[in-house]
Amino acid sequence: MNRRRAITAIAGAGLTGGSALVLGGAGPFGDGDGLPVRVEGIDAPGSADGPVRVPRSGRPTLVDCFATWCAPCDQQMQTLTELYPEYEDRIAFVSVTNERVGGGLSAEDVADWWERHEGRWPVAVDPESAVMSAIGADGLPYLAMADASGVVRWRHSGVASGERLRSAFEAVLEG
Repeated sequence: MNRRRAITAIAGAGLTGGSALVLGGAGPFGDGDGLPVRVEGIDAPGSADGPVRVPRSGRPTLVDCFATWCAPCDQQMQTLTELYPEYEDRIAFVSVTNERVGGGLSAEDVADWWERHEGRWPVAVDPESAVMSAIGADGLPYLAMADASGVVRWRHSGVASGERLRSAFEAVLEG
C-alpha cells in the first residue's frame, strides 16, 4: 500500500470517528453492504427514543449522516427540510450522527439541534459509526439513498443541492 493511500485512510477514519478503515480491495461501496443497521433514536420532533432501522423497512430511504458541530451539515439540513414535505409520503428520511452522547454532548443537545434545524423525521445516534461504515461514508455531511429492498442506489459526500437530491429521489422511485 502506498503512503498517500494509508494517510488518506487514517484521516478518513479520524473524521468519521473510526467508522471504516479500508486499506485495500474495493472498499465498502458494494450495494447494501452491512445494511440494515439498528441505531438508537432520539426523542425529538418527528422522532422517538428507541431502536431505529436504517434503512426503513419496505420503502426507499434517504440516510443523512451529520454532526451537530458540522457547519455544512447545517446547510444540508436546510435543503432536506425544504424537500421533506414533497417526498415524505414516498421516501423515508432518517438522520444519524456518530457523535457520542455523554460527557460534553447530551441527547437533549442533539434534540435541540434537531428542533432548531426543523427536522421532522427520525434522528438517531450511532457512536460506533455502523451506518457510516455500512454505506461507505467518507466525511460529513454524507447522504445515501436505499431502494425499498435496502440496496444503496446513490451516495453523495458533502452538501447536495435540492436539484441533485430530487434527481436521486426520482431515479430511486422509478426503480
